[in-house]
Amino acid sequence: MKNKEFAKILEKRTQKFAANIVLLSKQLPHSPEGMRIRDQLTGSGTSVGANYREANRVRS
Repeated sequence: MKNKEFAKILEKRTQKFAANIVLLSKQLPHSPEGMRIRDQLTGSGTSVGANYREANRVRS
């Protein structure tokens, strides 16, 4: 597998991971504690893919 192929596969996996995190966070309770955990989980779970895509598109 070449680097570009691997990068595309990993990008798709991070997108799927982020979508699953959002679905999971929707199932958390609507209590103040649940809302705080939901915000943290969604932010950290979706930033993985965003950071990966940004790092791949950087030009030096």
